[in-house]
Amino acid sequence: MRELSRNKYLYIMALPGIAFLITFAYLPMFGHLLAFKRYQLAKGVFGSPWVGFDNFKFFFSGGLWLQVTYNTIFLNGLFITLGLGMAIIVAILLNEIRLKLFKRLFQSIIFLPYFISWVAVSLMVNVFLNSTDGFINRTLEDLGLPTYSWYSEPGVWPAILTLVYVWKFTGYKAVIFLAAIAGISEEYYESARLDGASRLQLIWHITLPQIQPVIIVLSLLAIGRIFYGDFGMIYGIIGDNGMLLPTTDVIDTYSFRALRQMGNFGMASAVVLYQSFMGLLTILLFNWIVRRTDPDSKLF
Repeated sequence: MRELSRNKYLYIMALPGIAFLITFAYLPMFGHLLAFKRYQLAKGVFGSPWVGFDNFKFFFSGGLWLQVTYNTIFLNGLFITLGLGMAIIVAILLNEIRLKLFKRLFQSIIFLPYFISWVAVSLMVNVFLNSTDGFINRTLEDLGLPTYSWYSEPGVWPAILTLVYVWKFTGYKAVIFLAAIAGISEEYYESARLDGASRLQLIWHITLPQIQPVIIVLSLLAIGRIFYGDFGMIYGIIGDNGMLLPTTDVIDTYSFRALRQMGNFGMASAVVLYQSFMGLLTILLFNWIVRRTDPDSKLF
């Protein structure tokens, strides 16, 4: 009560954010009850009969849960490593541009894809990869090379999705790293230049160590959602193409199909609860690792 009285105006300012979190983050958690019920629309969430762990048995009894879990982790692993890596490289390159006009121009161009919806991106991907008149197949045909039916080759799609993800989000993440780089004191660089350090040495020994906490925090946040596939991207680009499901079907798209095709609210909720639980364990594990290695960079 003393804390509330002392900082009452700060807590009043925080009320909209608290109300938003309660409404859209905590109240929806009651929906996890569906994972333990046979949901009937007429009876509602609380009136539907309990079935215990039957919904989880239905999900784990088939081999698909291993496939979709592996696909989710594998794709997110590619997205995290290549996405953060490219963002760091782009941020460092942008920071090396001395003319402010060109720096802002390139920053705006790189940041632009972030605002393009996945529906528009899916159409762009189709323009490039269409089997009949796609840009890539036409180019291969003009060069006398064999063409490919891209939408029936599941093996190439992890690379394609990673390329699309990196193209869309590199600019957004680069801005975060660029802000972190801008906060580095110029005295470090001046001292290193006096000692004869090259630009690469400045980047390696000053820039990267100084932005390490930001890299760790963004990595932890991304790892915390490693069991969450980007539903908008994958379903927007892949859709219901069954030929590509072996390498692109993630937990989110699997639960969506369970809900849409079978109308099974209980099993879809069980899949989502499994996803949330594994994500919680993952972020606790990696935060523990960071706390043991670099306590100043831990989340909690």
